[in-house]
Amino acid sequence: MRRKPLALALAATAVVATWVAPASGATSDAAATAPAPLKWGPCPGSNPPKQLQCGTLKVPLDYRDPEGRQIEIAVSRLPSRKPEQRRGALLTNPGGPGGSGLGYPLGLAAQLPQQVLDTYDLIGMDPRGVGRSTPVTCDLTPAQLKRGAYPAYAHGPADVAREARYARGIAEQCAASGTAWMLPHTTTANTARDMDRLRAAIGESKISYLGASYGTQLGATYAQLFPERGDRIVLDSVLGPRGYDVTAFRLLARGMEDRFPDFAAYASAHPEYGLGTTPAEVESTYAALARRLDAEPQGNITGTLFRGLTLELLYADTQLPELAKMWQTLKAGKPYPFEPTPDQENSAASRLHVLCADSRWPRHQLAYQLNVAVDRARYPQLGASTANITPCAFWPSEHREPPVRIGDRGPSNILLVQNERDPGTPLAGALKLRQALGQRARMVTADQGGHGVYPFGTNTCANEATTTFLTTGKRPARDLRCAAE
Repeated sequence: MRRKPLALALAATAVVATWVAPASGATSDAAATAPAPLKWGPCPGSNPPKQLQCGTLKVPLDYRDPEGRQIEIAVSRLPSRKPEQRRGALLTNPGGPGGSGLGYPLGLAAQLPQQVLDTYDLIGMDPRGVGRSTPVTCDLTPAQLKRGAYPAYAHGPADVAREARYARGIAEQCAASGTAWMLPHTTTANTARDMDRLRAAIGESKISYLGASYGTQLGATYAQLFPERGDRIVLDSVLGPRGYDVTAFRLLARGMEDRFPDFAAYASAHPEYGLGTTPAEVESTYAALARRLDAEPQGNITGTLFRGLTLELLYADTQLPELAKMWQTLKAGKPYPFEPTPDQENSAASRLHVLCADSRWPRHQLAYQLNVAVDRARYPQLGASTANITPCAFWPSEHREPPVRIGDRGPSNILLVQNERDPGTPLAGALKLRQALGQRARMVTADQGGHGVYPFGTNTCANEATTTFLTTGKRPARDLRCAAE
């Protein structure tokens, strides 16, 4: 999940190297017409940034039928200002799924070291289904969007059954929408294939990659499907090897428990918020607010939404004051504004398309009732929400390819960077991907909280290790732990 508001958060074809068998649905260069060179021009909008260039790439809807129906992928480029130092292109992804990446190069350029900007053209894209690429919809209503991105916090089996009826309705809306023809094709694997088609269209024999959060799943998938086409690959804030499946979704509750003590220490050190003078008192305040909002929502804010907003605002230390103000407002019985943004419907719909098509989710309520009982006890702050049933339990299963299995065979050109107390992609999941990649990867772990390390984090050790890899190709000789600063 990416570093944007919760509503948006929870709201790129080639021959595979000989040691990796093509995934189901993959195609080869011989089977598909090579893409035409990409034509760059001004970006869309009333006042587009002059330094950013944009273009449109045609890709197959279904890579098993490469000459069939085509869809559009919107891409952007921020060129290196020093062509003589330019190594190639750095494809970027800010996370999601459902997140737009078209403007991401500009955000990165404000933070990246100059030597990285000199080394690469920064490339952004809206993944298939998102934004200015051919978009998907589930015809979600404003009321559905205001409900938030997480399932209801379940206090017992009846709450799971109630949520199942709602989740089934959302899945049926998606299946009946005007873009239902994209349902089986809006996947991480197909976006990775789009990435390789983009690589060819911009004339690169290899491409480097910087992806955060869900972007780590996308980057790992690309490295698995096209191992010889990747140059230097950085995966920041790392999902496990199976991506955002049911296990990873449940792991969000672990992430909140890992990160929450940082906020409890902050709030207790600022008694002006009135949330408690010790970390234990702050935790009691959270529990009391959640119970009260479960029983009686305050405006748009239900107990479930309160828990989800709390998780999102734990993503960065700079957001902790806003989190404290939100709690303070709700504790005083005052309204806290929460309104969907104009692009939230597409973001939420495309997120569902990817999450539900990428992996097999349990189909029976009993599995979720058991998971809720376990996680409500293990991770009481959020577990009975993230373990509850989602629309993925009712998603159409026709024509779906098996998930891409991430393994350790391929070039040793991957660097993982990870915070120890990451609420969105917990360290426990990152360690599993590190194990799956074996000698293909090195891992840099920073003793800090929050979602996102590079280049927006403040840990000098982690930032310098990542910059060194991107500019020289040198990784740490072994996994590196960076102390708190």
